[in-house]
Amino acid sequence: MKNLWNDADAEKMVADYARKGVRRDLALRVYTTRLLGGEPRLVLHGGGNTSCKTRATDLVGDEWDVLCVKGSGWDMAVIEPQGLPAVKMGALLKARALDTLSDEDMVALQRSNLIDPASPNPSVETLLHAFLPLKFVDHTHSTAILAIVDQENSKALVKTVFGDKMGYVPYIKPGFELAKVAADVFDADPSVEGLILDKHGIFTFGDDARQAYDRMIHYVTIAEDYIAKNGKPQATKAALPAKLAKASDIAPTLRGAVAVARGEGRFDRMISDFRTSDAIVDFINSARIAELAGRGVSTPDLSIRIKTGPMAVPAPDADKLGDYKVAVRSHVEAFAKDYRAYFETNDALDDVKRTMLDPMPRLTLVPGLGMFGHGRTLKDAKIASDVGEMWIEAVRGAEAIGNFQPLSKADLFPLEYWSLEQAKLASNKPKPLTGQVALITGGAGAIGAATAKLFAANGAHAVIVDLDPAKAAEAAKAAGNNSIGVGADITSPAEVRAAFDKAVAVYGGVDILVSNAGAAWEGRIGEIDDALLRKSFELNFFAHQSAAQNAVRIMLEQGTGGVLLFNTSKQAINPGPKFGAYGLPKAATLFLSRQYALDYGAYGIRSNAVNADRIRSGLLTDAMIASRSGARGVSEKEYMSGNLLGQEVTADDVAQAFLHQALAERTTADVTTVDGGNIAAALR
Repeated sequence: MKNLWNDADAEKMVADYARKGVRRDLALRVYTTRLLGGEPRLVLHGGGNTSCKTRATDLVGDEWDVLCVKGSGWDMAVIEPQGLPAVKMGALLKARALDTLSDEDMVALQRSNLIDPASPNPSVETLLHAFLPLKFVDHTHSTAILAIVDQENSKALVKTVFGDKMGYVPYIKPGFELAKVAADVFDADPSVEGLILDKHGIFTFGDDARQAYDRMIHYVTIAEDYIAKNGKPQATKAALPAKLAKASDIAPTLRGAVAVARGEGRFDRMISDFRTSDAIVDFINSARIAELAGRGVSTPDLSIRIKTGPMAVPAPDADKLGDYKVAVRSHVEAFAKDYRAYFETNDALDDVKRTMLDPMPRLTLVPGLGMFGHGRTLKDAKIASDVGEMWIEAVRGAEAIGNFQPLSKADLFPLEYWSLEQAKLASNKPKPLTGQVALITGGAGAIGAATAKLFAANGAHAVIVDLDPAKAAEAAKAAGNNSIGVGADITSPAEVRAAFDKAVAVYGGVDILVSNAGAAWEGRIGEIDDALLRKSFELNFFAHQSAAQNAVRIMLEQGTGGVLLFNTSKQAINPGPKFGAYGLPKAATLFLSRQYALDYGAYGIRSNAVNADRIRSGLLTDAMIASRSGARGVSEKEYMSGNLLGQEVTADDVAQAFLHQALAERTTADVTTVDGGNIAAALR
C-alpha cells in the first residue's frame, strides 16, 4: 500500500489551521485521518477511527488533558477538527479501574466529559484509544488484515506474518471490555507497534502523527505482501448460461423481491445500485460463491450496512427470465427466513427488548453480471455496493491463504443489535415516499419541476424527463435527493424507453409515473390543420400511453404495485373555444387513465388524473394568457383568477394534488380538480 504522507501538504494544513487557532498536533491528526479515510481498503463509511492526546481549553478558560477522537457521523476522508471531539482524559483513564461499564453508561461518561457539549458522540472505541498511552492512535478495517484474521488459525497466522511487532487481541465486541483487554495486551509488551484485533481490524500508534500513520501503511503492506506471495490458485468457476441476461433485465425483479411487504398491498421499497467490474465478476463467478456469502461479513462493523452478509443468486438465463423471477423470489424468501431464525435464536438468549430489523438482504451477488446494493435511499444502496467491493477483496485474500472464517453470526448479533444502534433506528422515521422512484415527464416545466421538488422532499428519487437535457439536469439539481435529469423526446417511443431504462440503471426500477408533458395549439376545430391535430395527439395522448406502457412493464416485473398519474387538464371535461386540438387528446388521456385503472388494479397499480386549469407554465405563457382571456372576453387578471375562490392557482397547487394521489393508497380511477373552482369543469 502506498504511503501518501507529503511534508509540504502536512505543513500547509498545519499553517492553514493555525490561522484558525488549531494546534499543530490536532492539525496533523486531521491530515493523517484524511489520508487513511481516503483509502477504501482501509476505511469505508464510518469503519475506522483515529485519536490524538493533546490539551484543550473549555468555555471558562480552564485547560485540560484531552483525547481528540473521531466523532460519530464524520467521514474520515473529509474530517475537520470539530469531527474529533475533545474528551477529558482524567475521567476516561479512571474508567479502566471499573469491573464493568454498560454501553449506555460508557456513552454517558464520554459525553459528560466533552469539552464542547455540542460535539458529536465520540467513537464507541474511545476508551481503547484512551487506555493506550501513545499520543497518536490509528484504527482501520484493512481488507488485507481481515484476510489474515478471518481464519480459523488466526492467532498463529498473525504471529507468522507479523512476528513480535504486533500484539494479538482476541475478538471482543467493541466497547469497555475490548478496551481493557487491548490495553492489557499492550501493557504485557509495550514494545509492540500496533495491535491486531481478531475478526475486526488493526490499531497502530506512535508518538507523532507520521509515525502512527507510517506504521499503519507498513503493517498493512506486510499483510498484502504475505497474501500475494502465499496465495493459492483461484477456485473453480461456475457454469454460466449460454445467453446471459443483462442487469437491466433482472433489476426490477430483484428490486421487487427485496421490498418489505407490510400487508394489504403496502411495501417498503428499496433502491438498487448495480455495480460491476472484471474483478467483481471474476470473484462472484466462483462455484462456491453461495457458500462464501453464507459465511457472513468480513468484519462485524459491516453488519450495520449489509446485515449478516450477502445473498448469492443464480446467473440469469436470458431465455428463461420467467423461471428466473421465481428463483430470485425463492432465494430472497430463504434469506429472510434464515435472518428471522438468526434473530429469534439470539434474541431469546437474554431479556433485552429488541425490535427486529427487516429481514431483506442489502447486497445481492449475481454471477456473470455483478452485484446489487440495496437500501431505502440511493446513498444507502451505494454504500452497500461499496461495502460489497471491500467484502470481496477481504474474502478473496482470505481464501487465497486459507479458508474464509469470519466472526460467527451468534457473535455478530450483539453488534448488529447494539442497544445504541436500536435507539438510533427508532428515531429515524422515513418520509412518505422513501424508497420510491418517480419518473416525471415535462419535468423541467413549471408543474413538472414543482412536482419533482415536492416528491423529492417527501423522500422519492425523481427522474426528471424533458426535451431539453440541460433543463432536466437543472431541475433535478433543484429537486435534490439524488434526483437525475434525462433528455428525451417523449413522442419517440425509443427515447421514452431509454428514459425508463435510465431509471432502472440508476435506481433499479420505477414506482410512480407523473405523465405531465404537453403543449397546446389554438384554432377552430373545423379549420385546424390535420397535421397539427395529429401532432397534438402524438404529444398529448400517445406520449402518455407510451410512458404508461413502460411504467406498467416495470411495475409488473417488480410486483409491488405502483401509481400512474396523468395531467389531463380541464379541457378534457370543459372544452374552451378554439382549443379543440388540445382538448380532444386530453379527453382521450383522461379515459386512458381510467382504462389503466380497470386493467391493472388487480396488480396493485393505481391510475389517477389531475384536472388542472390556468397554471402559469411553458404551456400557458403570457402570450397564451392574453390570447385565452381575449377569447373569453375578460381581462388577464380575471382570466387567471376566474374561479369560485377568486384566486390564481399555481404549479405548487398541482404538485400537491399529484402528491396526494401518490399517497392515497386506496384511490384509483380518480380525477382531482385543481382550478380554484369551476362548476362547468367539475365531475359528477
